Amino acid sequence: MSDVRLAEGETFESLLRRFNKRVQQDGILSEIRRRAHFESPSIRRKKKAAAKRRKSRRNS
Repeated sequence: MSDVRLAEGETFESLLRRFNKRVQQDGILSEIRRRAHFESPSIRRKKKAAAKRRKSRRNS
């Protein structure tokens, strides 16, 4: 769990910005989206291979 404490004199908006940044860095939302629906290991491998191909095409 991402823990962010309000510093003295800090606005709520900056606190919220820091919290959102911490959640993004921890990968919490992406993990929730990934676990939302069951994905078999074979499909996971296929997606990983497709992402690898896309990345190699982009870098070439």
